[in-house]
Amino acid sequence: MKLLSFNVNGVRAAAGKTLIEDLHELDCDVVGLQETKATPEQVKEALAELKGYHIYAFSAEKKGYSGTAILSKVEPLSVTMGIGIAEHDNEGRAITAEYEDFYYVTTYVPNSSSGLRRLDYRTREWDVAFLAYLKNLEEKKPVVVCGDLNVAHQEIDLKNPKSNYNKTPGYTQAEIDGMTMMIEAGFVDTFRRLYPDTVKYSWWSYRGGARSKNVGWRLDYFMVSAGFMDRVQDSQILNEVMGSDHCPVMLVLK
Repeated sequence: MKLLSFNVNGVRAAAGKTLIEDLHELDCDVVGLQETKATPEQVKEALAELKGYHIYAFSAEKKGYSGTAILSKVEPLSVTMGIGIAEHDNEGRAITAEYEDFYYVTTYVPNSSSGLRRLDYRTREWDVAFLAYLKNLEEKKPVVVCGDLNVAHQEIDLKNPKSNYNKTPGYTQAEIDGMTMMIEAGFVDTFRRLYPDTVKYSWWSYRGGARSKNVGWRLDYFMVSAGFMDRVQDSQILNEVMGSDHCPVMLVLK
């Protein structure tokens, strides 16, 4: 079984590039999309040529902002939009699909924004509420959570750690601590567990030819409940897939 996560930076723009062909070629069983920047109707319209998937989309109240979607070959047992807290759910940041033996959650974690103006909201409110939501799910069955988690957890996860530390959204101590809290609560960073010393990124700025120079950050993750790790065969970062400022990440299950 193959699971995918991809921040498409606008599903309509991505569909106008190679998104449909890429998804057909990757042929994953479940796909999570982040930053769709579209209403559910617009997501379905943009993906009209994608064959073989049930499509579930959750949008922000603000138009052209945030948004998540799940594409699933098999119809899930249930699908839940949001995490059940209105102040978080009005930005369309999470969808959960329930399957026989696990929950699949895809999320677009709030960016702390320029000047770190949303840092407190992201770390003190979102991170805490989202982890509580995941732990509640985990009481029923294991959880696979994926998406743009908007944090580089360790120095190895970004090209220039020193110049960005506590200055740039995604690499402040508060955000790092939020990810550590998630790991200490029993979620495994699958890529880093399997590849402890591998330098690979999933996001590059559009400025300054960052992608061609590989000046990037690893912001996109597949995390799993610790007890589910024995089902994980591989965790991959698909650098060769274009069409966004992020690349997709993939989890292969046994």
